[in-house]
Amino acid sequence: RLGLERADTAEKAVTVIVDLLEKYGQGGNCMESQMAFTYHNSFLIADRKEAWVLETSGKYWAAEKVDGGVRNISNQLSITTKIDREHPELKEYAKSKGWWDGEKEFDFAATYSYVNTARMTTTRGRYCEGYKLLNKHKGSITSETMMEILRDKESGINMEGGFMTTGSMVSVLPQQPNLPCIHYFTGTPDPAR
Repeated sequence: RLGLERADTAEKAVTVIVDLLEKYGQGGNCMESQMAFTYHNSFLIADRKEAWVLETSGKYWAAEKVDGGVRNISNQLSITTKIDREHPELKEYAKSKGWWDGEKEFDFAATYSYVNTARMTTTRGRYCEGYKLLNKHKGSITSETMMEILRDKESGINMEGGFMTTGSMVSVLPQQPNLPCIHYFTGTPDPAR
């Protein structure tokens, strides 16, 4: 929210978020129950001209400028070797922990998580299923298409049970500055309603 408030471009919003992350860190419970559950955050940040994916691990982060096609995030790190901006100590910290030898190509997702990045887009899970649904409609995605994807329960994108989807948003950002941007938000936690 502060990125939206303080920045007028997607890249500037990345800067706002990482500056706040550096100053305050991240944390806080992800659930309203008494169970303590926290995780690191990922963001899709877009304006009329460009889009970025920002992923965090503690105070460390990597950002990828989206150059085309489709891109999604979902409950795991997904930035691999295409890193356009990064925390200044990202690689040194990984080396100091023994996660990266400093010689092979640096892969953020593989280094900062236990995800096998070669399998991310092929194994069943929210990230993979979202990737498949987006690619199925690549080149012809409409706001209605996005709403259907976000409502999809079979894929796990629209979660039920102990961990529930808490809301969804679809934005239409025309590149022509004379056309208005349109934002759709769910009025209830379940985007299927």
